[in-house]
Amino acid sequence: MDTLNISQIKELLSSKKKILITSHSNPDGDALGSGLAMVHFLKQLGHEINFMVPNSFPDFLKWMPGQENILIYEKEKKECQHLMKSADILFSLDYNTPSRLGEAGDDFKNAKGIKILIDHHIDPDVKEYDHVLSTVMTTSTSELVYDFIKQIDPTKLNVDIAECLYTGIMTDTGSFSYACNYEKTFRIVAELYKLGLDGVKINRLVYNTYSENRLRLLGYALSEKLVVLQEFATAYIYLTKEELNQYNYKAGDTEGLVNYALSIKGIKLAALFIGKSEKIRISFRSVGEFSVNKLARNHYEGGGHKNAAGGDSFLSMKETLAVFERLLSKYKEELA
Repeated sequence: MDTLNISQIKELLSSKKKILITSHSNPDGDALGSGLAMVHFLKQLGHEINFMVPNSFPDFLKWMPGQENILIYEKEKKECQHLMKSADILFSLDYNTPSRLGEAGDDFKNAKGIKILIDHHIDPDVKEYDHVLSTVMTTSTSELVYDFIKQIDPTKLNVDIAECLYTGIMTDTGSFSYACNYEKTFRIVAELYKLGLDGVKINRLVYNTYSENRLRLLGYALSEKLVVLQEFATAYIYLTKEELNQYNYKAGDTEGLVNYALSIKGIKLAALFIGKSEKIRISFRSVGEFSVNKLARNHYEGGGHKNAAGGDSFLSMKETLAVFERLLSKYKEELA
Protein backbone atom coordinates (compact mmCIF):
# COMPACT_ATOMS: atom_id res chain seq x y z
CA MET A 1 0.00 0.00 0.00
CA ASP A 2 1.32 3.40 -0.99
CA THR A 3 0.24 6.21 1.32
CA LEU A 4 0.09 9.94 0.88
CA ASN A 5 2.39 12.16 2.89
CA ILE A 6 -0.39 14.20 4.47
CA SER A 7 1.93 16.98 5.68
CA GLN A 8 3.13 17.48 2.09
CA ILE A 9 -0.43 17.48 0.78
CA LYS A 10 -1.53 19.99 3.44
CA GLU A 11 1.33 22.27 2.42
CA LEU A 12 0.38 21.85 -1.23
CA LEU A 13 -3.22 22.84 -0.47
CA SER A 14 -2.34 25.72 1.87
CA SER A 15 -2.58 28.33 -0.90
CA LYS A 16 -5.11 28.74 -3.73
CA LYS A 17 -4.54 26.35 -6.64
CA LYS A 18 -6.15 25.47 -9.95
CA ILE A 19 -7.22 21.86 -9.42
CA LEU A 20 -8.68 19.39 -11.90
CA ILE A 21 -10.43 16.26 -10.61
CA THR A 22 -10.57 13.42 -13.15
CA SER A 23 -12.20 10.00 -13.22
CA HIS A 24 -12.45 7.11 -15.64
CA SER A 25 -14.37 6.36 -18.83
CA ASN A 26 -17.98 5.19 -18.35
CA PRO A 27 -18.06 6.79 -14.88
CA ASP A 28 -20.01 4.89 -12.24
CA GLY A 29 -21.26 5.75 -8.78
CA ASP A 30 -17.85 5.55 -7.14
CA ALA A 31 -16.16 7.59 -9.87
CA LEU A 32 -18.72 10.37 -9.51
CA GLY A 33 -19.18 10.02 -5.77
CA SER A 34 -15.49 10.27 -4.92
CA GLY A 35 -14.93 13.04 -7.48
CA LEU A 36 -17.86 15.22 -6.44
CA ALA A 37 -17.02 14.77 -2.75
CA MET A 38 -13.51 16.02 -3.49
CA VAL A 39 -14.93 18.98 -5.42
CA HIS A 40 -17.17 20.00 -2.51
CA PHE A 41 -14.27 19.63 -0.07
CA LEU A 42 -11.61 21.51 -2.03
CA LYS A 43 -13.98 24.38 -2.87
CA GLN A 44 -14.34 24.99 0.86
CA LEU A 45 -10.56 25.32 1.07
CA GLY A 46 -10.70 28.15 -1.46
CA HIS A 47 -9.35 26.41 -4.55
CA GLU A 48 -10.48 26.78 -8.17
CA ILE A 49 -11.97 23.36 -8.94
CA ASN A 50 -13.14 21.55 -12.06
CA PHE A 51 -14.20 17.92 -12.49
CA MET A 52 -13.75 16.10 -15.82
CA VAL A 53 -14.84 12.67 -17.01
CA PRO A 54 -14.20 11.21 -20.48
CA ASN A 55 -17.81 10.53 -21.45
CA SER A 56 -21.42 10.67 -20.27
CA PHE A 57 -22.70 9.05 -17.10
CA PRO A 58 -26.02 7.33 -16.27
CA ASP A 59 -29.23 9.26 -15.70
CA PHE A 60 -29.73 7.58 -12.31
CA LEU A 61 -26.68 9.49 -11.02
CA LYS A 62 -27.76 12.90 -12.30
CA TRP A 63 -29.34 13.90 -9.01
CA MET A 64 -25.98 14.06 -7.21
CA PRO A 65 -25.06 17.47 -5.76
CA GLY A 66 -22.73 19.26 -8.18
CA GLN A 67 -23.14 16.82 -11.10
CA GLU A 68 -24.44 19.58 -13.36
CA ASN A 69 -20.98 21.17 -13.41
CA ILE A 70 -19.06 18.05 -14.49
CA LEU A 71 -17.19 18.54 -17.77
CA ILE A 72 -17.36 15.76 -20.34
CA TYR A 73 -14.25 15.46 -22.50
CA GLU A 74 -16.13 14.06 -25.52
CA LYS A 75 -18.39 17.12 -25.59
CA GLU A 76 -16.05 19.84 -24.29
CA LYS A 77 -12.67 18.71 -25.54
CA LYS A 78 -10.96 22.09 -25.95
CA GLU A 79 -11.97 23.33 -22.52
CA CYS A 80 -10.88 20.07 -20.91
CA GLN A 81 -7.53 20.17 -22.69
CA HIS A 82 -7.00 23.75 -21.51
CA LEU A 83 -7.84 22.79 -17.92
CA MET A 84 -5.37 19.88 -17.99
CA LYS A 85 -2.60 22.14 -19.31
CA SER A 86 -3.26 24.93 -16.81
CA ALA A 87 -3.96 22.88 -13.66
CA ASP A 88 -1.56 23.18 -10.74
CA ILE A 89 -2.82 19.84 -9.37
CA LEU A 90 -4.57 16.95 -11.11
CA PHE A 91 -6.32 14.22 -9.13
CA SER A 92 -6.94 10.74 -10.52
CA LEU A 93 -9.84 9.19 -8.62
CA ASP A 94 -11.13 5.62 -9.05
CA TYR A 95 -8.65 4.71 -11.78
CA ASN A 96 -4.92 4.10 -11.66
CA THR A 97 -3.51 4.61 -15.14
CA PRO A 98 -4.07 7.44 -17.66
CA SER A 99 -5.22 4.92 -20.28
CA ARG A 100 -8.54 4.68 -18.36
CA LEU A 101 -9.24 8.24 -19.52
CA GLY A 102 -9.57 7.03 -23.10
CA GLU A 103 -8.82 9.76 -25.62
CA ALA A 104 -8.00 12.18 -22.79
CA GLY A 105 -5.21 9.94 -21.49
CA ASP A 106 -2.39 11.51 -23.51
CA ASP A 107 -3.47 15.04 -22.53
CA PHE A 108 -3.38 13.98 -18.90
CA LYS A 109 0.08 12.40 -19.21
CA ASN A 110 1.43 15.56 -20.86
CA ALA A 111 0.00 17.88 -18.21
CA LYS A 112 2.68 19.63 -16.13
CA GLY A 113 0.76 19.92 -12.87
CA ILE A 114 1.33 17.80 -9.77
CA LYS A 115 -0.54 14.51 -10.13
CA ILE A 116 -2.18 12.76 -7.17
CA LEU A 117 -3.64 9.24 -7.37
CA ILE A 118 -6.33 7.97 -4.99
CA ASP A 119 -7.67 4.58 -6.02
CA HIS A 120 -8.51 1.01 -4.96
CA HIS A 121 -7.75 -1.04 -8.09
CA ILE A 122 -4.95 -3.53 -8.69
CA ASP A 123 -1.52 -2.60 -10.11
CA PRO A 124 -1.41 1.22 -10.13
CA ASP A 125 0.78 2.92 -12.73
CA VAL A 126 2.69 4.77 -10.01
CA LYS A 127 5.34 6.19 -12.35
CA GLU A 128 2.74 8.60 -13.71
CA TYR A 129 2.08 10.19 -10.31
CA ASP A 130 3.81 12.44 -7.80
CA HIS A 131 1.70 11.26 -4.85
CA VAL A 132 -0.10 7.92 -4.52
CA LEU A 133 -2.72 6.41 -2.23
CA SER A 134 -3.50 2.96 -3.59
CA THR A 135 -4.92 -0.02 -1.75
CA VAL A 136 -7.31 -2.85 -2.61
CA MET A 137 -8.19 -3.34 1.06
CA THR A 138 -11.19 -1.06 0.93
CA THR A 139 -14.66 -0.99 -0.59
CA SER A 140 -14.22 1.98 -2.85
CA THR A 141 -12.34 5.12 -3.74
CA SER A 142 -15.07 7.03 -1.92
CA GLU A 143 -13.94 5.44 1.32
CA LEU A 144 -10.38 6.56 0.62
CA VAL A 145 -11.56 10.10 -0.12
CA TYR A 146 -13.35 10.11 3.25
CA ASP A 147 -10.03 9.22 4.91
CA PHE A 148 -8.29 11.96 2.89
CA ILE A 149 -10.77 14.62 4.00
CA LYS A 150 -10.60 13.49 7.62
CA GLN A 151 -6.83 13.90 7.60
CA ILE A 152 -6.75 17.24 5.79
CA ASP A 153 -9.68 19.05 7.46
CA PRO A 154 -12.56 17.03 8.95
CA THR A 155 -14.50 20.21 9.81
CA LYS A 156 -15.36 20.57 6.12
CA LEU A 157 -17.40 17.34 5.98
CA ASN A 158 -21.04 18.15 5.22
CA VAL A 159 -24.22 16.52 3.94
CA ASP A 160 -23.36 17.10 0.25
CA ILE A 161 -20.05 15.29 0.71
CA ALA A 162 -21.81 12.56 2.70
CA GLU A 163 -24.34 11.94 -0.08
CA CYS A 164 -21.59 11.67 -2.69
CA LEU A 165 -19.42 9.34 -0.63
CA TYR A 166 -22.34 7.13 0.40
CA THR A 167 -23.37 6.76 -3.25
CA GLY A 168 -19.85 5.65 -4.14
CA ILE A 169 -19.64 3.11 -1.31
CA MET A 170 -23.17 1.80 -1.85
CA THR A 171 -22.85 1.30 -5.61
CA ASP A 172 -19.36 -0.21 -5.51
CA THR A 173 -20.55 -2.83 -3.01
CA GLY A 174 -23.92 -3.61 -4.62
CA SER A 175 -25.79 -2.13 -1.65
CA PHE A 176 -23.28 -3.69 0.77
CA SER A 177 -23.66 -7.19 -0.66
CA TYR A 178 -20.04 -7.75 -1.75
CA ALA A 179 -16.49 -6.45 -1.22
CA CYS A 180 -17.43 -4.82 2.08
CA ASN A 181 -16.37 -7.17 4.86
CA TYR A 182 -14.61 -4.36 6.68
CA GLU A 183 -15.73 -3.02 10.04
CA LYS A 184 -14.30 0.36 9.08
CA THR A 185 -16.71 0.68 6.15
CA PHE A 186 -19.73 0.61 8.41
CA ARG A 187 -18.11 3.00 10.87
CA ILE A 188 -17.62 5.46 8.01
CA VAL A 189 -21.22 5.01 6.87
CA ALA A 190 -22.38 5.69 10.43
CA GLU A 191 -20.38 8.92 10.43
CA LEU A 192 -21.99 9.91 7.12
CA TYR A 193 -25.44 9.38 8.64
CA LYS A 194 -24.45 11.70 11.49
CA LEU A 195 -23.91 14.43 8.90
CA GLY A 196 -27.58 14.25 7.88
CA LEU A 197 -27.44 11.59 5.20
CA ASP A 198 -30.75 10.04 4.04
CA GLY A 199 -29.67 6.60 2.86
CA VAL A 200 -33.21 5.49 1.98
CA LYS A 201 -33.59 8.45 -0.38
CA ILE A 202 -30.28 7.73 -2.11
CA ASN A 203 -31.09 4.04 -2.54
CA ARG A 204 -34.38 5.01 -4.17
CA LEU A 205 -32.76 7.55 -6.49
CA VAL A 206 -30.10 5.08 -7.65
CA TYR A 207 -32.05 1.83 -7.84
CA ASN A 208 -35.73 2.74 -8.20
CA THR A 209 -35.78 5.26 -11.02
CA TYR A 210 -35.62 2.91 -14.02
CA SER A 211 -37.05 4.10 -17.29
CA GLU A 212 -39.63 1.84 -18.94
CA ASN A 213 -37.13 1.13 -21.74
CA ARG A 214 -34.46 0.06 -19.26
CA LEU A 215 -36.83 -2.34 -17.55
CA ARG A 216 -37.95 -3.84 -20.86
CA LEU A 217 -34.32 -4.23 -21.93
CA LEU A 218 -33.63 -6.09 -18.68
CA GLY A 219 -36.53 -8.45 -19.35
CA TYR A 220 -35.37 -9.09 -22.91
CA ALA A 221 -31.78 -9.71 -21.82
CA LEU A 222 -32.78 -12.27 -19.21
CA SER A 223 -35.38 -14.09 -21.28
CA GLU A 224 -33.64 -14.11 -24.67
CA LYS A 225 -29.91 -13.39 -24.30
CA LEU A 226 -28.81 -15.34 -21.20
CA VAL A 227 -26.52 -18.33 -21.84
CA VAL A 228 -25.74 -20.78 -19.02
CA LEU A 229 -22.77 -23.15 -19.34
CA GLN A 230 -23.06 -25.40 -16.29
CA GLU A 231 -20.00 -27.41 -17.34
CA PHE A 232 -17.87 -24.32 -16.69
CA ALA A 233 -19.95 -22.83 -13.87
CA THR A 234 -20.36 -19.84 -16.16
CA ALA A 235 -23.24 -17.70 -17.41
CA TYR A 236 -23.22 -14.75 -19.75
CA ILE A 237 -25.51 -12.22 -21.39
CA TYR A 238 -24.85 -10.56 -24.74
CA LEU A 239 -26.55 -7.59 -26.38
CA THR A 240 -25.73 -6.19 -29.80
CA LYS A 241 -25.75 -2.51 -30.60
CA GLU A 242 -28.87 -3.04 -32.73
CA GLU A 243 -30.70 -4.66 -29.82
CA LEU A 244 -29.73 -1.81 -27.51
CA ASN A 245 -31.06 0.68 -30.03
CA GLN A 246 -34.39 -1.15 -30.10
CA TYR A 247 -34.80 -0.22 -26.44
CA ASN A 248 -33.51 3.36 -26.81
CA TYR A 249 -30.41 2.53 -24.79
CA LYS A 250 -28.87 5.23 -22.61
CA ALA A 251 -25.62 5.14 -20.64
CA GLY A 252 -26.16 3.08 -17.49
CA ASP A 253 -29.10 1.02 -18.75
CA THR A 254 -27.07 -2.20 -18.46
CA GLU A 255 -25.60 -1.29 -15.08
CA GLY A 256 -25.77 -4.32 -12.77
CA LEU A 257 -27.05 -6.65 -15.50
CA VAL A 258 -24.04 -8.96 -15.22
CA ASN A 259 -24.91 -9.63 -11.58
CA TYR A 260 -28.13 -11.39 -12.62
CA ALA A 261 -26.02 -14.00 -14.43
CA LEU A 262 -23.83 -14.40 -11.37
CA SER A 263 -26.86 -14.88 -9.12
CA ILE A 264 -27.67 -18.29 -10.67
CA LYS A 265 -27.00 -21.17 -8.27
CA GLY A 266 -23.65 -22.82 -8.96
CA ILE A 267 -22.32 -20.05 -11.20
CA LYS A 268 -18.81 -18.82 -10.40
CA LEU A 269 -18.10 -16.69 -13.48
CA ALA A 270 -20.45 -14.26 -15.20
CA ALA A 271 -19.92 -12.00 -18.19
CA LEU A 272 -21.85 -9.30 -20.00
CA PHE A 273 -21.02 -8.49 -23.63
CA ILE A 274 -22.25 -5.13 -24.89
CA GLY A 275 -21.97 -4.15 -28.55
CA LYS A 276 -20.47 -0.72 -29.22
CA SER A 277 -19.72 0.98 -32.53
CA GLU A 278 -16.06 0.01 -32.59
CA LYS A 279 -15.77 -2.83 -30.06
CA ILE A 280 -17.46 -5.22 -27.66
CA ARG A 281 -17.35 -3.99 -24.06
CA ILE A 282 -17.16 -6.84 -21.54
CA SER A 283 -17.96 -6.84 -17.83
CA PHE A 284 -16.83 -9.80 -15.71
CA ARG A 285 -17.91 -10.88 -12.23
CA SER A 286 -16.89 -13.91 -10.18
CA VAL A 287 -17.23 -15.44 -6.76
CA GLY A 288 -14.56 -17.15 -4.70
CA GLU A 289 -10.97 -17.42 -5.82
CA PHE A 290 -11.41 -17.12 -9.58
CA SER A 291 -9.77 -13.85 -10.67
CA VAL A 292 -11.58 -12.02 -13.43
CA ASN A 293 -8.90 -9.35 -13.16
CA LYS A 294 -6.39 -11.86 -14.56
CA LEU A 295 -8.87 -13.03 -17.17
CA ALA A 296 -9.45 -9.47 -18.35
CA ARG A 297 -5.77 -8.53 -18.31
CA ASN A 298 -4.58 -11.66 -20.08
CA HIS A 299 -7.17 -11.75 -22.85
CA TYR A 300 -9.13 -8.51 -23.11
CA GLU A 301 -6.75 -5.58 -22.57
CA GLY A 302 -8.55 -4.81 -19.34
CA GLY A 303 -8.44 -5.36 -15.61
CA GLY A 304 -10.03 -4.29 -12.35
CA HIS A 305 -10.61 -6.20 -9.14
CA LYS A 306 -10.25 -9.88 -8.37
CA ASN A 307 -14.01 -10.48 -8.57
CA ALA A 308 -15.06 -7.56 -10.77
CA ALA A 309 -13.27 -6.47 -13.93
CA GLY A 310 -13.77 -5.37 -17.49
CA GLY A 311 -12.18 -5.47 -20.90
CA ASP A 312 -12.74 -5.10 -24.63
CA SER A 313 -12.91 -7.28 -27.72
CA PHE A 314 -12.40 -5.88 -31.21
CA LEU A 315 -13.92 -8.90 -32.95
CA SER A 316 -17.54 -9.27 -34.00
CA MET A 317 -20.03 -10.35 -31.33
CA LYS A 318 -20.21 -13.86 -32.80
CA GLU A 319 -16.41 -14.21 -32.83
CA THR A 320 -16.07 -12.69 -29.37
CA LEU A 321 -18.48 -15.21 -27.85
CA ALA A 322 -16.79 -18.10 -29.65
CA VAL A 323 -13.36 -17.06 -28.33
CA PHE A 324 -14.76 -16.66 -24.81
CA GLU A 325 -16.30 -20.13 -24.80
CA ARG A 326 -13.04 -21.65 -26.05
CA LEU A 327 -11.17 -19.86 -23.27
CA LEU A 328 -13.36 -21.48 -20.66
CA SER A 329 -11.77 -24.87 -21.38
CA LYS A 330 -8.45 -23.40 -20.27
CA TYR A 331 -9.95 -22.37 -16.93
CA LYS A 332 -12.21 -25.38 -16.37
CA GLU A 333 -10.28 -26.72 -13.38
CA GLU A 334 -10.26 -23.33 -11.65
CA LEU A 335 -14.00 -22.98 -12.18
CA ALA A 336 -14.83 -26.54 -11.10
